[in-house]
Amino acid sequence: MNFSVYWQSADAVSKTLYFILLTMSIITWTLFIVRLLGTRQLKQHALTKLEQSLASFKTKFLHLDLDQRKAVAEQALLREISEQKSAAEKGVPVLGTIASLAPFVGLFGTVWGIFHALVAVGSSGQAGLAQVATPVGESLIMTGLGLAVAIPAVLAYNICLRANRSLSHGLQDKAHHLLIDTMLLSENQISSKQTGGQA
Repeated sequence: MNFSVYWQSADAVSKTLYFILLTMSIITWTLFIVRLLGTRQLKQHALTKLEQSLASFKTKFLHLDLDQRKAVAEQALLREISEQKSAAEKGVPVLGTIASLAPFVGLFGTVWGIFHALVAVGSSGQAGLAQVATPVGESLIMTGLGLAVAIPAVLAYNICLRANRSLSHGLQDKAHHLLIDTMLLSENQISSKQTGGQA
């Protein structure tokens, strides 16, 4: 059974399900490519943004004690990390939703095709191959299409999650280094300021 025979014999429901699965597939591959490329670009941008988030506080740190400086720096870094993680996660839940829904859309198409086969048998009164071949073929095609959409969506979702986890670890590591540098820099600046004042 080739695709043209399937398309000619398919009714409006089957064609609608086909277009739904096709749309899901296009969305999956588009989001996957955009997210992979975006996460790589976002990583360097996010590291730069972390440094900039503390740069505006450098002069204000001199007037705060150690605990206050640490609290301000931590809040600035946490806020920036949260913003970057939110940017990296855009579209990823959609991949998870498609991965969950696509098999059920295909399964609905399968049930619909079997229903057509039973209707054909009931109307003809004969359970021959001619009556059930086309509807059963439709149902198998819908099953295959559902899996063909769901499997890449699951893989894309897991790969994006892993990339986001890697980005999160990188941001946390950079934030710790920046926090330590900020504390040491502030201590050195205060010490030199006090030394200069005593002289």
